[in-house]
Amino acid sequence: MAAIAPTTTKVDEESLRGAVSLTGVTKSFGEFTAVRDLNLEVAPGEFLSMLGPSGSGKTTVLRMIAGFEDATSGTIRLSGVDVTRTPPHARQVNTVFQDYALFPHLSIAENVGYGLRVRGEGRQERTERVQQSLAQVRLDHVADRLPHQLSGGQRQRIALARALILRPQVLLLDEPLGALDKQLREQMQIELKQIQREVGITFVFVTHDQEEALTLSDRVAVFNNGHIEQVGTAREVYEYPKTEFVARFLGLSNLISGALAEELTGDRRTMSVRPERVRLSAPGEAPAAGDVSLTGTIREVVYTGRATRYLVTADAGVDIIAERPNAHHPTSAAAFGRGDPVRVAWTPDHAARLP
Repeated sequence: MAAIAPTTTKVDEESLRGAVSLTGVTKSFGEFTAVRDLNLEVAPGEFLSMLGPSGSGKTTVLRMIAGFEDATSGTIRLSGVDVTRTPPHARQVNTVFQDYALFPHLSIAENVGYGLRVRGEGRQERTERVQQSLAQVRLDHVADRLPHQLSGGQRQRIALARALILRPQVLLLDEPLGALDKQLREQMQIELKQIQREVGITFVFVTHDQEEALTLSDRVAVFNNGHIEQVGTAREVYEYPKTEFVARFLGLSNLISGALAEELTGDRRTMSVRPERVRLSAPGEAPAAGDVSLTGTIREVVYTGRATRYLVTADAGVDIIAERPNAHHPTSAAAFGRGDPVRVAWTPDHAARLP
């Protein structure tokens, strides 16, 4: 995608805060509203992930930032400049898709330098920039190969180099790791974050993978039904969800509300407790002072590798999930089994209160 020289449009200092600013953005397709009255600000150099289930509106927002979709209403700014009605080729953004779309008949160097060639850059300038971009993604040794000679992870990095060589203000990534297997995907998550820190460009990343969003992001925007439920750091959205949807969508969570919540804590508001915060002990053991606790029976035990998960049916009538890391010797049996009576307990500070 070709880039253009920065515009000389005058803007006020307030609007210059974000690399990407969306104000009151709505997108409708006929009678269906995909995105409604959305406000979002992405800081310069930030890695922001838009996380949500399929159909939540995150990809539509990405396409509106890129200019591939027109906003029905609202304003989109890049570095303070209103680009709401600006065509895609005139925006200083670039997009990396899940389908890397490399030209199969061109070498890796020719693929990476294609955008510069279209823009009319000289051969020497192209050669130098291509070498720099390939070095950034640590693939300068494959410049003469063809795409089919590379692994999936290498092709993903080439697509990234091709996007970065045009030096966009913002790089948009639409589930670029979705086609990779789990092990390679986890490896690429680390490399992608390292590359983003090195180049210092604002990244806006779309994913439906919760762990991926938490691993990569400076901040996460959690989408649901066309609006943002919560924006915050990975720790904030996971440890302190502000809505029931965020608590349920980001990993597992125990939700206790109403009369039982009031009986346990004196507060009827729903509390969200992550399974790793729940401790198990024999029912006869007294809980620590100040702890919230329930007695019950283990209904199921699930070994996940890194941890063992216990589903406890409490005597109070609710199901509680507890998770314990497998720090014991691999051949050791789990401390508790199906049918065992247990006490579940947690520290009140470990329970997030939902409005």
